[in-house]
Parts: sequence; C-alpha cells; structure tokens
Amino acid sequence: MMIEFFADTLTMLGTLLIAWAALRVHHRVLNEHKMSPQVFRTMSLEQNLGIVGMVLVFAGYVLNVLY
Repeated sequence: MMIEFFADTLTMLGTLLIAWAALRVHHRVLNEHKMSPQVFRTMSLEQNLGIVGMVLVFAGYVLNVLY
C-alpha cells in the first residue's frame, strides 16, 4: 500500500513537472508576440487547457489517495 502511494505521488509530480515545463515554453513564446493572430489564439488555448489538465491531474491524485 505504501509503495503504491509513493508510485502515485512520483507519477503525479512527474506529470505536473512536464506540464509546467510545456506551459513555461508557451508563456515565453506568447510574450514575444512574433506570430500570427491565429497561432497566438491557438497557443493561448493550449496554455489554458494545460492549466486545466494540471488541475485535473492533481484532483485525480487527491481522489486516488483519499479513496
């Protein structure tokens, strides 16, 4: 049981770190504004979906640990 907890924790942390790195790249590119408006909108949408995804990963982890 304890090993599963640590495995789930490490998986969640790894997933969140990968997502955070991808969102940082999006943030840097969005701040440059050297792209077409369509690409800018798409990257903004991807960034928002990435944030929602991170919240869902964390919520799933909490539910998995609690229940």
